[in-house]
Amino acid sequence: MEITLTLFITIAVIALLCEYMDASIGMGYGTTLTPVLLLIGFLPLQVVPSVLLGQLAGDIVGGFFHHRLGNINLDFKQDKAIKKRLRWLGYIPNSLDSKVILILGVCGVIGTLVAVLFALNIPTIILKSYIGIMVLAVGITILMRRNHESKLSWKGLATIGLISAFNKGASGGGYGPLVTGGQIISGRETRSSVGSTTVAEGIVCTVAFASYLIFKGDLYWTLAAATSIGSVVAAPFAAMTVKKVKANKLKFIIGAVTCLLGALTLAKTFIF
Repeated sequence: MEITLTLFITIAVIALLCEYMDASIGMGYGTTLTPVLLLIGFLPLQVVPSVLLGQLAGDIVGGFFHHRLGNINLDFKQDKAIKKRLRWLGYIPNSLDSKVILILGVCGVIGTLVAVLFALNIPTIILKSYIGIMVLAVGITILMRRNHESKLSWKGLATIGLISAFNKGASGGGYGPLVTGGQIISGRETRSSVGSTTVAEGIVCTVAFASYLIFKGDLYWTLAAATSIGSVVAAPFAAMTVKKVKANKLKFIIGAVTCLLGALTLAKTFIF
């Protein structure tokens, strides 16, 4: 499909809106942008790598501004006070946000590589159904537990990182709702959950995009440029929004949007 100047600008604006939503509430970029680009007429293997590169660009800028504005604390210096039972890991960063991002990043690399290698062998209806059900369940849980405080579960965080990265690598979406929602359910502060998801998702997108570049080769660079430009422009404004919105209100919005995305995914799979 040929991209005219008008279409290029249109795609960039749509990507801008999707990135603003994603970096503001930690979800919605790939889940929204991928089906929109498919409806416009692009092929799936043109869309998914372009969405991944666009989000990668937006997440780099968004992560910087989340840190700059204090939504997250990125301190990747070695934690010298690490407990002896964890020293076998070799390296653990200093701040809690950096620890969370490291775990999500490592699990994300594993999940993404598996997804890219096996995506073509998974029936689409099964993949979309499972993503929709899981995202909807996370959203309902957030709303039910939005006033409940709990201790962070590292095992739960690692599991969420693996599953959500698989979703991202296979379909271009389904990462943010699970990672952001999963962190909140696991006891993470809302702003930190959104900021950490932005940075971790950038790591996942890097691996997924590089995998498509290696195994597929011929990517639609014009489409990728349009998604990237829109995403980069939106990222700083999204980080500012997270800084200003009250945590409880942000948690409710995240829960409601997560439910909506899960329900829409199921609706598109079985109805539309």
